[in-house]
Amino acid sequence: MGKTASKQFADEALRCHNDYRRKLNREATSYAQSLASTRILKHSEQSSRGSCGENLAWASYDQSGKDVSDRWYDEVKQYNFNRPGFSSGTGHFTAMVWKSTKEMGIGKATASDGSSFVVARYSPAGNITNQGHFENNVLPAK
Repeated sequence: MGKTASKQFADEALRCHNDYRRKLNREATSYAQSLASTRILKHSEQSSRGSCGENLAWASYDQSGKDVSDRWYDEVKQYNFNRPGFSSGTGHFTAMVWKSTKEMGIGKATASDGSSFVVARYSPAGNITNQGHFENNVLPAK
């Protein structure tokens, strides 16, 4: 592949990646707006998000992307890499780092009281509880 063809390929692939991310961002933002309008934090129906996994966050203030990401990742402290698997205390972390996830989108909305709701969508969904999935997808940091 020549230099021009290589650049054209890379540009096209980047555009496609960004299109997919925009779609997931729009879906995540739409659901975050729905949560902000009701001010109730609850996962969306599986049927409405297809094959996507979902992380949610709420705070009484305007959350930054770093704040939300750090809170989710901080669950790593409770994850037992010697006994991999799902637990409610580590689900945000494992969804966030799931190796087989190919696409991610995120959205935030502010409620009338100033609180903020964040929705992250991961495709395909992680946290699959079948044998071997956690061992192959949630790996210790190198």
